[in-house]
Amino acid sequence: MQRVLVFPAQEYPAYSAIHILDYLRRHIDSDDSQSDRVTTSLIFISFSAGVVGAMGAAWGWQACGGTVKAFVALDGWGVPLYGNFPIHRLSHDYFTHWSSALLGGGEDSFYADPAVEHLELWGKLHNCQGWWVHRVEGGVERRYITAAEFIVQLLEGCGVW
Repeated sequence: MQRVLVFPAQEYPAYSAIHILDYLRRHIDSDDSQSDRVTTSLIFISFSAGVVGAMGAAWGWQACGGTVKAFVALDGWGVPLYGNFPIHRLSHDYFTHWSSALLGGGEDSFYADPAVEHLELWGKLHNCQGWWVHRVEGGVERRYITAAEFIVQLLEGCGVW
């Protein structure tokens, strides 16, 4: 069974890895045992300043024995993204895509073309068109899709559907 947890950013700072880890502990580790954590693989999907907290939480989750199946960062400009799990970036324009890659390009990525406003990327994924940059042996392939389609493809690749 797949569960979706949405961190309550209206109650706690989204950029706080400690708050996110505590939230995960309370909602996944219901019996305070390691068994749930070891068998629970997480996919983190984060936006803007929340990318900072989610990346720290992903590292923390692994340090506590959990598994991170994938990490998806939407417009986490300026946030270094490194880890021993698959990392994917979505950006609201090409400049953000290019400059963010300097701090860790990750695996497959997406950038809006034409560019959209920062909040539009999060709020209207189905309307945001652009390029899926797919790494292949010897280079990259690009495919024109929506941001929503990109995320669905990532989740399908992780075995969510």
